[in-house]
Amino acid sequence: MPRSNRPRRPGGPAAGGAGDDEGDLSHLMAGWRRTEHRQGRSWNVQPVSAASAVKAYACPGCSVPIAPGTAHLVTWRADGVMGDASDLAARRHWHTHCWKIGA
Repeated sequence: MPRSNRPRRPGGPAAGGAGDDEGDLSHLMAGWRRTEHRQGRSWNVQPVSAASAVKAYACPGCSVPIAPGTAHLVTWRADGVMGDASDLAARRHWHTHCWKIGA
């Protein structure tokens, strides 16, 4: 009988266990996130690859939609007074160029 290569641990990624509730938060807190300072505020900036961009968003800099499959940036306040959860809820998706020019 052939051997199964699937993990048998409960709660692992194949079982859809741990992390489903915090999938969005953990994804944003990991990766190539960096902190930038603009106009006296600190911002978390995280790039989104074209392969990971699966939804359309409106860029707040130019109001032109960011199409699925387009690499872009996600930004949120790093120094907000309402806490991390509130800052993450207020995150915005920007075209890379729009964020660079400070639109």
